[in-house]
Formats: sequence, C-alpha cells, structure tokens
Amino acid sequence: MAYVTGVLLIVLTFVAMPMKYFAHEESLVRIVGITHGWVYMIYVITALTLAYQLRWPLVRALLVLLAGTVPFASFVAERSVRAEAAARSGSPATGGSARSPV
Repeated sequence: MAYVTGVLLIVLTFVAMPMKYFAHEESLVRIVGITHGWVYMIYVITALTLAYQLRWPLVRALLVLLAGTVPFASFVAERSVRAEAAARSGSPATGGSARSPV
C-alpha cells in the first residue's frame, strides 16, 4: 500500500502539478489527486491497524502515517516496516515465502 501511495504522490507532485501550473492542464491533477486521496485513506487504515497489532509507540505510528504525504518517504517507511515485521515473525523481508530446496 505504501508503494502505491508513494507512486501516486510522486506523479501528483512531479507530473500533474507542474502540468497544472505550466501547461494549464488540470485534468491529471483531478484524476491523480483524487486517487491518491482515496488510496491514502486506505494506507492510513492499514498503518493504524498494523501499529495497533505491532504495538508501536505513537511517534512511530505518526511517522509512518506522515510518510504517505512526503514524496519518496513512503518507500523508506515500507522498507522499515517490512524489515521489522519480518524480524518479528522470523521470515525473510523479501516478501516471498522461504522454501527449502527439495
């Protein structure tokens, strides 16, 4: 979810907004802005659920939530959270399943 939020924010910030102000084309801002807003709400719910389950301190939860509003920060937050979750569960942080060779 953080990757999708981050990509949409980057497109909004570095593509759609310059097109709005330099090319006077607002349609991309409408589409990407609304999409980012909805995806960010899902990101917030997901992050709060994860913060509750992993019993994060309030500051950590707020930093992860704010990462969805700063371009490129969501990628750093996703990597950090994924590594922490993998360390707690004892599985690799790659997201794939650990299979033993047959």
